[in-house]
Order: sequence, then structure tokens, then C-alpha cells
Amino acid sequence: MYETLDQLQRFEFADTGELRDRDLTLFLAQRSPLNTFTGYVPTYHFDIRLDGVPSAVGHISLRVGNTDEIVLYLGHIGYGVEPVYRGRRLAMRSCQLLLPLASRHSLNPMWITCNPDNWASRRTCELAGGILAGIVDVPPENSLHQNGETRKCRYRFDLA
Repeated sequence: MYETLDQLQRFEFADTGELRDRDLTLFLAQRSPLNTFTGYVPTYHFDIRLDGVPSAVGHISLRVGNTDEIVLYLGHIGYGVEPVYRGRRLAMRSCQLLLPLASRHSLNPMWITCNPDNWASRRTCELAGGILAGIVDVPPENSLHQNGETRKCRYRFDLA
């Protein structure tokens, strides 16, 4: 679903409800609508928060669309955790919290990508339930390639 411009233009954001796993909460920071000029699809942006920590310890986004750019290179989910909080499986737990929301938007399969040399992110994808579907070359004209990201691991999540 959400593969054509018409489908994306009719997209409606859902109520995310509380997204919590023990001491970790995803706080909805922003909703970005479709931007036909930039090609950005509707996106939920969350801060990753830990109980007792006054500021966000990371971020995670859910991109709702099945463009070639997302399915092949960007992925539906993008995340980052502040260095001091890494190694605690916060990204993995955050990804798992977003799976039901992705399913509600019929993102099946859902994709997460990462650079082949990013072993921590690869492990995050595996622990969150993703299966490595392959490694693809990023085309030279793609902005990711222009920023030095020439290959992407593609992890598939079957949400049925």
C-alpha cells in the first residue's frame, strides 16, 4: 500500500497511542506529511526516551510509503542512538515498538536498511526480527551515494 502518488496523497496519520517497553518510551515529536517537491513520504518522527533521563537518548522514524528509494535504500525505519546510550538494545526495542504501527499502515513487508560495515545496526535489525534479504549497490546519482553510502544491507520484516 502507499505505492502511488494518489495513495500517498490520501494518507492519514494514525493515533500512535503509547509506545512503551519497560523503561523506554517513544515520544511522538513530529509528523511530516507527503512532500511531492522533495519526494519525502509521510513520516512519523519519535524521540527515544528513557525513564529518569531528562533528554532524548535517540530518535527513530517510520516512513510510510513504498517508493523505490525507501524499499531499496532508505528503509521504512531509520534510527540513531546517542553514543553514551549505545549497547543497551534501545534501537532494537524501539524498532519492535513501531512494528504494529507499520502493520496498521499495511507496510508488509517492511524494510530497514543499513551500511554493510555497521555491525551494530545489522545486529539491531536481526534482533528486531529482520532477515537479511541482500546487499545492494546505491546508484551514483542517489544522494546517499553522494554522501559516501555506496552499499546498503536490506532487512525484510514480514508483518502478517
